[in-house]
Amino acid sequence: MVVAIDLVVFLVGAAVSLGASYLLVTRLERIGERLGLSEGLLGVLAALAADAPEITSAVTALALGQDQVGAGVVIGSNVFNLAALLGLGAVVAGYIALHRRVILLGGVVGVWVAVVCLVMVLGLIPAGAALLAVLAALIPYLIVLGAGHARLARIPLARRWEGWLATAVSEEEAELEEVIHPAHGRGRDVAVAGAMLIVVVAASIAMERAATSLGTRFNIPEIIIGGVVLAAVTSLPNSVAAVYLAARGRGAAMLSTTLNSNALNVTAGLLLPAVITGLGAPSGQSDLIAVWYLVLTVIALAFAYRDSGVSRASGILIIGAYLVFLGSLWITAYAAEPGPGAAVVPLVIVVAASGAGLARRRGRLP
Repeated sequence: MVVAIDLVVFLVGAAVSLGASYLLVTRLERIGERLGLSEGLLGVLAALAADAPEITSAVTALALGQDQVGAGVVIGSNVFNLAALLGLGAVVAGYIALHRRVILLGGVVGVWVAVVCLVMVLGLIPAGAALLAVLAALIPYLIVLGAGHARLARIPLARRWEGWLATAVSEEEAELEEVIHPAHGRGRDVAVAGAMLIVVVAASIAMERAATSLGTRFNIPEIIIGGVVLAAVTSLPNSVAAVYLAARGRGAAMLSTTLNSNALNVTAGLLLPAVITGLGAPSGQSDLIAVWYLVLTVIALAFAYRDSGVSRASGILIIGAYLVFLGSLWITAYAAEPGPGAAVVPLVIVVAASGAGLARRRGRLP
């Protein structure tokens, strides 16, 4: 009976949380439009709102001392985003064209966040230092997205790169315009956004507690509950939207959406709460997910830059790498004494296959 109740709470909590997060995204976009935010900042705002379920689930787990669940939700969700938003989106679309400046602009920040996340999870730097390191890249990135050409000219550090940055931001906004068409916000949108935020938080907490309870009853490792189950469930709305847009030839915004979502996940869902509650001792399984997050981010960006977009072949490789990641995580989570081979060999295979793919001459693209 208790198991049935937990299952119902999990399913209802997931449905309510994801549905409310959709309403939260649309209302925040309208509010941002009313405030005159740029397309780039609207995209970041939408990503933050869409990340509310995983961020809330991660914060809840970390606050209760379930470090592997909390870290797993955030980092596992980021790995899932790369496979579902970029990989599956490219498979459905056949090819997603991207501007190289956009890839570099968002990619540098995305890789930096993944590196800092890995270093922090390994226990090499404290959470506070990791948070400062991420903000040192994220804040200038947000400033550049929000600044127009005239404002960029007034930023001393940006003057040398003014033309390049202005073009990159314009190209990113052109990609985001395909998916962001908010109506002009009204006063009631603020009230709806506030109400939906409360609903998302409450439903996500219930979902996390039910999932953890079910995992305990069925002896499912915490890292599987967080890094696979909750990570995938909380990311479903973004994944469905990515496939829908890709099928209609409007998938160009998926790279910016993925990288922004992942950076905000790490910042708000892992580093900030870890500063307050701590993250506990390093765990081999959490380390493994963080390594995969970095490796898959670099692989996806490398293929995207080479091809000026994401091809179907690259999408298949990214999805395949995610499946290998799942297998490796499953083996290490359930093995009584997992050897280093279960973690290292799959990574070596994926890196080698990706290196071989990158070394091949670029084929004809649409």
